[in-house]
Amino acid sequence: MPTMPVGGVTPGAGAAEGADVVLRNARIHTGDPSRPSATALAVRAGRITAVGDDAEVAAHVGPATRVVDALGRRVVPGLNDSHLHVIRGGLNYVLELRWDGVPSLRQALAMLREQAGRTPKGQWIRVVGGWSAEQFAERRMPTPAELNEAAPDTPVFVLHLYQSAILNRAAVHAAGFTRDTPNPRGGQIVRNRDGHPNGMLLAAPSALILYSTLAAAPTLDAADRKVSTRHFLRELNRFGLTSAVDAAGGFQSFPDNYATVIELARDRELSVRIGYHLFPQTAGQEIADLTRWVQSVRPGDGDEWLRLNGAGENLTWAAADFENFSEPRPELGTYEAEFEQAVRLLLEYGWGFRLHATYDETIQRDLAVFEKLASEGHFPGGSRWLFDHAETVTPASLERIAALGGAISVQNRMSFQGQAFTDRYGPQAAAHTPPLKEMLASGLPLAAGTDATRVSSYNPWVALHWLVTGRTVGDLALYPPDRLVSRERALELYTRGGARITGEDDVKGVLKEGWYADFAILSHDFFAVPPEDIAHIEAVLTVVGGRIVYAAAEYEGLDEALPALSPSWSPVARFGGYQATLPPSAGARQADLLAQAVAEGEQHRQWRAACGLAAPRQPPAALDPCFGP
Repeated sequence: MPTMPVGGVTPGAGAAEGADVVLRNARIHTGDPSRPSATALAVRAGRITAVGDDAEVAAHVGPATRVVDALGRRVVPGLNDSHLHVIRGGLNYVLELRWDGVPSLRQALAMLREQAGRTPKGQWIRVVGGWSAEQFAERRMPTPAELNEAAPDTPVFVLHLYQSAILNRAAVHAAGFTRDTPNPRGGQIVRNRDGHPNGMLLAAPSALILYSTLAAAPTLDAADRKVSTRHFLRELNRFGLTSAVDAAGGFQSFPDNYATVIELARDRELSVRIGYHLFPQTAGQEIADLTRWVQSVRPGDGDEWLRLNGAGENLTWAAADFENFSEPRPELGTYEAEFEQAVRLLLEYGWGFRLHATYDETIQRDLAVFEKLASEGHFPGGSRWLFDHAETVTPASLERIAALGGAISVQNRMSFQGQAFTDRYGPQAAAHTPPLKEMLASGLPLAAGTDATRVSSYNPWVALHWLVTGRTVGDLALYPPDRLVSRERALELYTRGGARITGEDDVKGVLKEGWYADFAILSHDFFAVPPEDIAHIEAVLTVVGGRIVYAAAEYEGLDEALPALSPSWSPVARFGGYQATLPPSAGARQADLLAQAVAEGEQHRQWRAACGLAAPRQPPAALDPCFGP
């Protein structure tokens, strides 16, 4: 058998029609209420053909079956991020120095300093989201002066959430900022006493100043975009992610920026299933873009690996509220007429859509438009639609969303911005942001995700940690115990919940016969580890459609080969992606073991002294000679 050695497994009676893959000796959480647990499963032609105990599934082993021993580890359905900017992230991944998971600013600056020595002239060093000052031991952002010291000549752009960006002098020059550059609408260029840009850019509250500055950096050619995307998808597979719903985003144009994933899908080289959305890029041109799209493509076009899911997360730029919790809630101008035109067009063509809406004030205005269209028979209809984020949505708005047939996708932006939200609105408001308990009680379809890569990290276990513990990456407790989500429900939101957003919850997100063979063997048991360790879980084996797309630990080398990283100076080539650290309880266990060893050592010394094999310990001097007179 082309397999890792597994004793006692021989081809069964159905050997001629054996499975492609058999997983055995596992603790499988199936997500199927009719059979919640199992120890084995079989896969053929990308689908699960059997779920049961080892003896039952052994009959599916044939001469060509790859038998994988889970070694007693936990197995879960493949994770599905319901809001991930996976296409844009893939196009840029190998260009980015990721600070995701880095525990100290000192380490982050050391990484930057080393990368400056590897980056060729004309290229930028870019740190683009996935981190927060709260995760650092120093609890602060870097300063422009520190960036100047670490990289005197190489442009450096560091994005901090959608709040701000820090640039060194070389980046200020490369981006074309001068004393005469005016502040863009909704943004601020911070200046020194002489009026020159000092390297700080502020979203006040619009993030467009951050987007547009980053867009000035060099991009990859077509070949390297493919390499970058494949390595990014492998990085997602590292955490057991098998599906993602791409929420489009700023500076992600259709069809140009979608060409890479389309080509990879055609060549069967995707390792994450992607449902994608289309997002009008130019203010004032949104209706024209949407009209062109609805007449040329349809939701559902594609296959199980890459398919169009609808429009959004913006339909019109004027209707978008920005989630910079360091700034007051933005006061949006009148946008309803154009917004209604966009929604009406989509519904008439049977398109679903998703809407970026941080604040309940925005949600109420959108719902008023939907209720007007409902009076004409458009809601509830056959098109799937949802609100993204919804941090401050109220119970009254949840009732209105449910009545109109909507859904909600939540992300762990509070993991990274919880402190800023608490500072502005207070801990009592933060304890209900977002109101997950009320969302679940409403019966609304609910899914979970990250909103990576420019705000939260793409690591789904950081999001699951937030759902279960209610704590930020800086360990601020946001929610009381009665507002936390159980591990089982959190995992369901991250598996079948994501499938609901794309209308695939009858084939994806549960491990049962006939469903997609998407699953992960975990490094640690999600259901058993201390809560603080959840963010440190990874996969050791990830399978998508029966293909082993990621393999580590005992399984290293079983996954598919990737092309070499290009360009060779890529930060990923030196530092990788998410920076793994020891789980907190591992440090506590080490401290306990050290204390135990010290105690045992002292007991042994006392025994030796009692036996006359060592001199008795002398009492300490009254005065330390180093500090004596």
